[in-house]
Amino acid sequence: MTHALDLDPVLPGIRAIEQEMVALRHHIHQHPELAFEEFATSDLVAQRLAEWGYAVDRGLGGTGVVGTLRRGGGSRVIGLRADMDALPIHEATGLGYASSVPGKMHACGHDGHTAILLAAAKHLAAEGGFDGTVHLIFQPAEEGLGGGRKMIEDGLFERFPCDAVFGLHNMPGFPAGKFGFKAGSFMASSDTVLISVLGKGGHGSAPHLSADPVVAAAHIVLALQTIVSRNVDPRDVAVISVGAIHAGDAPNVIPDKVEMRLSVRAFRPEVRAMLRDRITEVVQAQAATLGVRAEVDYRWRYPALVNDEASTAFARQVALDWLGEDGLLPDLQPITGSEDFSFMLEKVPGSYFIVGNGVGETHGSGGCMVHNPGYDFNDAILPIASSYWVKLAQEFLAG
Repeated sequence: MTHALDLDPVLPGIRAIEQEMVALRHHIHQHPELAFEEFATSDLVAQRLAEWGYAVDRGLGGTGVVGTLRRGGGSRVIGLRADMDALPIHEATGLGYASSVPGKMHACGHDGHTAILLAAAKHLAAEGGFDGTVHLIFQPAEEGLGGGRKMIEDGLFERFPCDAVFGLHNMPGFPAGKFGFKAGSFMASSDTVLISVLGKGGHGSAPHLSADPVVAAAHIVLALQTIVSRNVDPRDVAVISVGAIHAGDAPNVIPDKVEMRLSVRAFRPEVRAMLRDRITEVVQAQAATLGVRAEVDYRWRYPALVNDEASTAFARQVALDWLGEDGLLPDLQPITGSEDFSFMLEKVPGSYFIVGNGVGETHGSGGCMVHNPGYDFNDAILPIASSYWVKLAQEFLAG
């Protein structure tokens, strides 16, 4: 058993290619591509995998790539997944390898996730050490557009069946290189609600001649806040956030219409369904009370991410045997963020876990939160995370 406090836990083969993979990560970071536009990134991934001897399949989910490596005669199959897309954010890190594309950046670390899995891919191809099949899944469009669901619809698990599938995400605010596992509900569902409040516009000096959708929208915002406090069991978790309200242009004109956008999250499907029903009821009732009407466009997006108990226990044990307790994050709690790896876990048993990106306030220490112009993936965690992928695959496919 190797422990992080005494010895370098990074596999020698990974340590030997560390700088190559850091350079590759920086290249991807400099050339970010948004959801379903990961053309150059998928070209790079496919080229590297082919060079290392993988069978490469492309086109699932549009720009998705699957690399397959078989060793021995074992029948077991493991899937390892990384996401590739960037975000429509203008980078403000000032790094030498900062985004070269204005308004686009890798603000969530998918450049790092891709480099982590590629480093593991190279090591597995060179060293082997397993008996069975590895499918490496490089997924497009995780950021809100459901690239994981699209790959599944394109036949991902029919063409590349897996006994279990695993994914990881870097997490700022946790010690760099430490792993966190949570069985059961780990990340929340995420749904979007578009509300149109339709009234009758008029002049601000004569509000009695209009049906004011702005006042109605204000009442709706306040009424929505009662749903979680009065309809959700206090032992459950639910979130309703009004993120955008758009109405009018002039201070003395009452507009005809107000548009609202909501983000809704929950861990249990029953709560998720109830939130949809109550939001629709509350919005329409408030509108009717104030003499306007409302249209609710409720968009189901990502289901809650539920980790399989056995797969999570196995993944945690691999890290524990390798790193000891000091390499793990204790008492990891569920996260109200969402992830479209949840679609994969609805089809195949598996587990999604986190690796600490570092603590601190700036990108230099890895602590800046994701989806922030100052964020950067912490290169120091690339070799430890890559080594873990190798260890997990080898243990899962032990002969």
